Amino acid sequence: MNQSCNSQTTAKPVNGWHGKLNLVYAHSQSGTQLIFNRNQAPLKVQRPFYPEGQEVCHSVILHTAGGVVGGDRLSYHLHLQPNAQALITTAAAGKIYRSNGTTARQTIEIKVDAGACLEWIPQETIVFNSALYRQDLRVELTTGASYLSWEITRFGRSARGEKFLQGEWRSNTEIWQQGKPLWIDRQWVPGSEEIFYSPHGLAGQPVVGSLVWVGSAVSVEIIEKARNIWQPIPPSPSLPLPLSSQIGVTRLEHGFLCRYRGSSTAEVRHWFIGVWQLLRMSFLNRGNCIPRVWQI
Repeated sequence: MNQSCNSQTTAKPVNGWHGKLNLVYAHSQSGTQLIFNRNQAPLKVQRPFYPEGQEVCHSVILHTAGGVVGGDRLSYHLHLQPNAQALITTAAAGKIYRSNGTTARQTIEIKVDAGACLEWIPQETIVFNSALYRQDLRVELTTGASYLSWEITRFGRSARGEKFLQGEWRSNTEIWQQGKPLWIDRQWVPGSEEIFYSPHGLAGQPVVGSLVWVGSAVSVEIIEKARNIWQPIPPSPSLPLPLSSQIGVTRLEHGFLCRYRGSSTAEVRHWFIGVWQLLRMSFLNRGNCIPRVWQI
């Protein structure tokens, strides 16, 4: 594929939106470029930009409807051709509204070819009470490819005192390489008092997060550095003392995994950003570069 394509279609929702986004990135002597962009409302992508130079293409995905309701379907197909380098994030936090009885679904299919690296770092998702939502993410890595991503989810609009006591949330992630599973993760949170407060569920904490890096073996030193980056945010004197957040760092066969369970989106973002920057310097020979859309 050597020609740029940028097309958009808009379909009137009958039983909910079916948004689609298909992006292909290619590497050449002039750097990484987005050579194919096809989208269907409410999904679209902003024009690529290059705050780090031409080697790394930054893209920001927009959801123009503002949130996801029951029956909506969002489909992403992302492909990085050999040696392409891309960072993809979202313009704002995702919102999953209470359902009318039907499930909202998001499907993400990612292919990363040899020598390519994708940093897939969407902003957090807020799952409203009574939402029904499922996400399926599958990554296919060629030998020599690398992939970093995170997922941050807040259950209920905590600032309003809302808890996730009704509804259902599922997140299924699979990372494969040459037919071999590198990491399979299944998460399921049914909305209920028991699950919300259970130590084997949310333990009374509304925010969970996972960060995964796959592409290179990680040393014990990197694992310890990732743990040491963690710094809990001191509680506000005017607010009740929150439950203590919990974190974990686990080495994988070809990477590593960070987990968070706590009460603060800012807290987990601060930690994940620190770990992400550590990985960039250790494995990608890149410096700090926070997406500008986060700073608005």
